[in-house]
Amino acid sequence: MKAKFLVPLALFVVLVGFLAVGLGLNPREVPSPLVNKPAPIFALPHLHQPELQFASADLKGKVWLLNVWASWCVACREEHPVLMDFAKTQMIPLVGLDYKDQRKDGINMLKRSGNPYDIIPFDADGRVGIDFGVYGVPESFLIDKNGVIRYKHIGPISTEALNKTIIPLINELKKS
Repeated sequence: MKAKFLVPLALFVVLVGFLAVGLGLNPREVPSPLVNKPAPIFALPHLHQPELQFASADLKGKVWLLNVWASWCVACREEHPVLMDFAKTQMIPLVGLDYKDQRKDGINMLKRSGNPYDIIPFDADGRVGIDFGVYGVPESFLIDKNGVIRYKHIGPISTEALNKTIIPLINELKKS
């Protein structure tokens, strides 16, 4: 008779254990299967000049940061001043992938808030974002000289994340 109650009790304890572990995880630390793998190859029109194309291969041989953003994204507006300050350093090319947006809305946002980006490819249908595994904006990818993704940042980049994680990794990647 006691054994009948022990099995459900044991299952309940195991489920509570999984729940406790899951609640302790940081959702910003979702591992990306693309880290340490070649970045998806793409070519897209520029946001401001749709007759011009930007191809990811254009930055081969350089360390660069791909920041996925959109004018409709509230968290992107939170991140924007940090990117504006980072852009002033001209440490690496900053590529701003305008994701699932309206061209005029993206242009207007940058007019109002300033443009930190060196290049702005326009991903209207989100296909390139999907290739990168983007499931929410903003997301950023640090790509090395060989076109390999070395770091993925989920959510808005803070000054702390920039100074403690991203810039040291940039410096390391520029040496190799």
